[in-house]
Amino acid sequence: MAASDNSAFASGPALSYIGAMAIFPRPVSPKSALSDLWSYFGKDRPHKWPLLGLSVAFTWVIIWAFIVDANTNTMPTRNKIIYVQSWDANRSDAAIILQQKIDLAKSEAALAKQQKRMQGFADAFGIEWKEEAARNGARHQEALKYVNAQLDARLAKAEAEEKPAAGAKQP
Repeated sequence: MAASDNSAFASGPALSYIGAMAIFPRPVSPKSALSDLWSYFGKDRPHKWPLLGLSVAFTWVIIWAFIVDANTNTMPTRNKIIYVQSWDANRSDAAIILQQKIDLAKSEAALAKQQKRMQGFADAFGIEWKEEAARNGARHQEALKYVNAQLDARLAKAEAEEKPAAGAKQP
């Protein structure tokens, strides 16, 4: 086929098939669809009203789901206050390490509380957790003991460095 040939598919004046295309397929038109609906509801059928109610309910559930999904995590949060702890810029390393030890103890208490709550859920649903909790608890205690030992060593080192500095400043 040559490039100058105008008989190619959908080119030039040979677009006569596009004008004859309808929006609906041939057996369906809005007029025939409405007449079918009217004839269906015109007859006395005992199941037509429950089916109509069910179809309307399903339609509204789908629309409601789209509306809820569209608003999920899109609305801005207002008046959300975030508290930030401010620290003294001159605080010593020993004070920092002591605060880390306090924070570690608080997080361990919160973790234990959360584990008790989750274990209650597991018991309610019949999930076996005790063997795994014992195994993981031993590993967790080992890691916690290691972290505390490191913090104690750093605390001792920081306190040792602060004592000569404090003694030199006081004549």
